[in-house]
Amino acid sequence: MADEIVVVGTFASRYEAEFARETLHAAGIDAILLADDAGGAYAGLFFAGQARLLVHSTDAARTKALLDEVESIQDPEGQEDV
Repeated sequence: MADEIVVVGTFASRYEAEFARETLHAAGIDAILLADDAGGAYAGLFFAGQARLLVHSTDAARTKALLDEVESIQDPEGQEDV
């Protein structure tokens, strides 16, 4: 069975998606960022929707657990702990 590429998250901004991608890379997970924002030139102006983060299907469960862990660090107002 071929390893498929699956969407594991959508983000309101390219910057959030880049943070998530770099978090995954630090954990040894290859990830691809797809955002229709002219390569960052028009960050925040998505012409085809949100920024999407993709990984190999074999990494999907580990990725979701890691992203959930990172999200749980945020306080109730949605602000990241510093």
